[in-house]
Amino acid sequence: MINTYASLYGSPIGPLHIFATETYVYKASFADHDLTGFTENELSARAASEFRAYFDGSLRSFTFPVDQPGTGFQKSVWNQLREIPYAETISYARFSADRPLAIRAMAAANGKNNVIIAVPCHRVIGSDGKLVGFAAGLWRKKWLLQHERDVAGTGQSTLKF
Repeated sequence: MINTYASLYGSPIGPLHIFATETYVYKASFADHDLTGFTENELSARAASEFRAYFDGSLRSFTFPVDQPGTGFQKSVWNQLREIPYAETISYARFSADRPLAIRAMAAANGKNNVIIAVPCHRVIGSDGKLVGFAAGLWRKKWLLQHERDVAGTGQSTLKF
């Protein structure tokens, strides 16, 4: 049996629940979770610390190990998400350019990402430039994109979606 642990980080956009094993983080979510019976371990605390650094603008890429349950295809999509540079966005069409017939499957895999922000599904937007599909709420997606642009000093001072 795998032991699981949890940490809670009070981010500027709501409580972030972080779940880990001894060796990897498998979930980071704004959804409300009952943490009764969970304790923090070194890895969940490290992830919470990295999220804190992300939100204070001193961290642009996460280093904690991630492994979330999913198919081989989903994991390949999640790995591809981690290659999207900080403060940049990409359309679903461009994101799936190497596999154009898989655009819907890639969008579905993106939507099943359980490690929010560290696996940056928020950086994928609609082909028309509009914000689409973010389980934590489009207002959070907009906030995250604006935060990254502010920290990086790139793009518009305010996103126009």
